[in-house]
Amino acid sequence: MEHLQTYVYLTFGATVIFTIWLFYKATNYSKPFLLGLIAWIIIQSALGISGFYSNPNTMTARFPLLILPPLLFLVSRLVTKSGRAFLDGLNLPMLTILHVIRIPVEIVLFWLFINNSVPEAMTFHGRNFDILSGISAPLIYYFGFVKKTLSKKVIIAWNLICLALLLNVVSAALLSLPARFIQFGFEQPNIALGYFPFVLLPALLVPLVMLSTVAAIKQLIKNSRN
Repeated sequence: MEHLQTYVYLTFGATVIFTIWLFYKATNYSKPFLLGLIAWIIIQSALGISGFYSNPNTMTARFPLLILPPLLFLVSRLVTKSGRAFLDGLNLPMLTILHVIRIPVEIVLFWLFINNSVPEAMTFHGRNFDILSGISAPLIYYFGFVKKTLSKKVIIAWNLICLALLLNVVSAALLSLPARFIQFGFEQPNIALGYFPFVLLPALLVPLVMLSTVAAIKQLIKNSRN
């Protein structure tokens, strides 16, 4: 994707680094998790650079390799005792502020759209309102965990809304992959996410945001019962 401006890559790269740092902090600086995360990034980056995902004829069939392993990891955290302990041990305020990364992600998606690399539906110019999660995250963090004036029910509701907004853009990304974008009425196929570094959006950023949201909801529900 040589036609993209340098600032698109720089913004996305900075967002990836910032997200890793925030989640690493949320894990209370767990080195095993960080090392596993780095290994996953190296694998998917190497595949992205090699062109494994960028061929329009095979991208749709290979795309699950980006998202299924993180999804299985999330499920394993929910169904195993050690996994649930991991989720309960995450820093809730950090899980909340992590949502700010959705602002630069949405800006990058808009830039990709104007460069004919993703459909309009995946941007805030279309039907993706995910940026609202990022804008509201500092407010929830401040009033929920600094001033402590928000109830757990309000923070749970906010997380559920954030999860719904995330699933909305994920569905648009999946339905607009090259093999099916015309079938579902998209004017432009989603091709950007098959190229490095943007493969890290479905492989890393989306799973970490989803993991943060699920962990936060689990903690809040558990704490509200105590």
